[in-house]
This record gives sequence, structure tokens and C-alpha cells, in this order.
Amino acid sequence: MISKGIWAPAENILAAKQEVAAKRATPAYAKDRKCELARRQAKQEVYTQEFNDQIIKFLNFHSRYEKEAQHLGKIITSHATPVGSGTVARTQRIPIDKRAQAAVIAWMRHKTTVYDSMKVARVKGTRREIRKALAKKSIEVLNVYRQGRDLGDNCPLKQALEKIHDF
Repeated sequence: MISKGIWAPAENILAAKQEVAAKRATPAYAKDRKCELARRQAKQEVYTQEFNDQIIKFLNFHSRYEKEAQHLGKIITSHATPVGSGTVARTQRIPIDKRAQAAVIAWMRHKTTVYDSMKVARVKGTRREIRKALAKKSIEVLNVYRQGRDLGDNCPLKQALEKIHDF
């Protein structure tokens, strides 16, 4: 069955469009719209800062790697928080600390592994198992930073951060 939408006489549709256009042309509508956009922007800025703070908290890097933690927080936050991005950061179904954790792991999966170029068999559960294994590896990499240990030249996170020009 295919929906063909709502059928209405053309004059009704035209009248409704004209009514909406007239309403949007009023100074009161413009003022309300401006206030609404400012409110949304302020709310987004608060959320972005809170999300970044949660990322830094999850990373929990040793003070030796504070610069890397701050930089990584900014990178992941700017990627994950835009409205309409479709990332885990935009969901309201899970607590913000879990969203931040998932965003870090997802970013690392895409930037520090070959996940994007992997051929995954179309067998139920295979992709989930691969993602789980990659998440485990990501946690191991993060633990090096958390413990303040020396980084090897082959550290995937170090290499990913070096590829980003402003670091």
C-alpha cells in the first residue's frame, strides 16, 4: 500500500500557505523567532560544555597528558554534539556520562582502527563482536594515557591526534 498523502482542494492548500506566510511576515513572529533561536543556541552551548566535561571526566588522563585530554575532548565534542548529527551524543535515552563514553569509543573506533575499511561478514552478531573487540583495544590505549606511561611511536591515538592539523 502506498500513501499518496492528504488530499485537499488546491484553494484550501493555497489559503493555508498564504496564512502561514502572512503570519511569518509579522514583526511579532520575527521577534519570537529570534528569541527562540537565541534560547536554542544558549541551550546548545550549555549542553556542549557539559558534554565536553563528561568526555574529559571519562578520559581521566594523567596530568602528563592534560593537553591531549583537552584537545581530544574538543575534537569529539565538536563532532558529536551538533544538532542533527545523528550521533550518540544527541540521544536522550541514556545518561550523558554514558553518551560521552560511547562518543569517545566511537571516535576512537573510526580514527584509530581500520574499522571503516573492514569487510565484515553478514552474520548476525559479527559486527557487534568486532565493535566490542575494538572498544576493548581503545580502552587499553586510553589506559596508557590514564597511567601516564610513555607513548610508543605506534600509539594509534597519538598518530590520530598528530594527523589533526591544529594540535
